[in-house]
Amino acid sequence: MPESDDARQALSLLKSYLEELKASGVDALPYGVTGGAAEPAAGAPSRPAVPNVAESLEQIRAELGDCQRCSLGKGRTNLVFGVGNPRARLVFVGEAPGRDEDLQGEPFVGEAGGLLTRLITRMGLSREDVYICNVLKCRPPGNRNPEPPEIEQCSPFLLRQIRSIGPAVIVALGTFAAQTLLGSKAPISKLRGHFHDYHGIPLMPTFHPSFLLHNRSDTGKYWLVWEDMIQVLNRLGLPVPDVKRKG
Repeated sequence: MPESDDARQALSLLKSYLEELKASGVDALPYGVTGGAAEPAAGAPSRPAVPNVAESLEQIRAELGDCQRCSLGKGRTNLVFGVGNPRARLVFVGEAPGRDEDLQGEPFVGEAGGLLTRLITRMGLSREDVYICNVLKCRPPGNRNPEPPEIEQCSPFLLRQIRSIGPAVIVALGTFAAQTLLGSKAPISKLRGHFHDYHGIPLMPTFHPSFLLHNRSDTGKYWLVWEDMIQVLNRLGLPVPDVKRKG
């Protein structure tokens, strides 16, 4: 009997998922299921219960160690892992650390970080409520765009971070983060404004704070970001602050 299109699609999705698990360091799946599973046949070996395989952020950071998996490790000052609530419902993901982040070992602490903090505050939240990280953990020289080998080494750790946190919503800050997480080449202007799917988690792309700073005179871009955050707050079931647009 020929496979249906749905069956082929399901197999393709399963294959992609297993490949991502392997890339993120999961070498084997637990044997057995829970909840509603049929009892083993008489004489069959009993199946162990599915263990809790969730990793903590501390475990993931420890595995990264003094990471030298790509060439960026040689030139960094600090590895920038992430900061915030390990059980945050909202995660912000940027591109890579900049100069200030590299020096301090914390993401989004420069001028762009200040703007992100003000945006989070305007949402009625704090940096301690959310989790903030980047696709790359080390600063590229001269703040150039990340290269494929660097993404290949870092992306599995980002996926593991997000799975450890288990957020309800992800915000991808800027073109690179959005394109990397979504596997898309579409510009951020086309991706933003509506939710996409990232491993079953709603993901909202929006403009990077640095982009807003470089376009200070175009205040309309900031209000587009705010419109995106209103959607995020609605998805989280949180109240939307009454923010008046001046002028």
